[in-house]
Amino acid sequence: MLAEAHENAVVFKLTNAVCESLNKTWLDFDLCRLRAVNRHKVNLNLIAILHYPVNDVFIKGQLMKKANGYKPWLYSVFFDGCQFIRRRNNPLIRLVWELFKEYSTLNHTCPYVGQQMVKDFYLRHEKLPTPLPTGEYLVLLTWIFNKKPQATTNFYFTFVEDL
Repeated sequence: MLAEAHENAVVFKLTNAVCESLNKTWLDFDLCRLRAVNRHKVNLNLIAILHYPVNDVFIKGQLMKKANGYKPWLYSVFFDGCQFIRRRNNPLIRLVWELFKEYSTLNHTCPYVGQQMVKDFYLRHEKLPTPLPTGEYLVLLTWIFNKKPQATTNFYFTFVEDL
């Protein structure tokens, strides 16, 4: 009974998703959409089409918290995506990976080509090792292929723990 009350006391959901291709000859987004399933659950569906094989993927990620605009908060990381999929050696990136890996087709090593997708992904607070402070957050991702930024994906979410 107490676990159920705690489950209902936490709101951890996506509020917006913005996907932009910076080079449509390399990558197009066919779909980047949130769908409300119920009051506390919002699914992300994303389909990206890679027109050429990608063997060199770097990702710049930032986590920002809203406080009179979005301010840099805890993390800013830059990592080799291909190396991470092979070794999973970065604990922070692994935490994010554990949130969405079962919803994604990105679970194989490089090269990536053709349709890559995330289907029916939703945030689950039980996957976090520790709760976040209550607030609105933004995850900014810049996808870099062959040493050039090719796309950005921005995911907005809210975390509220009302105990």
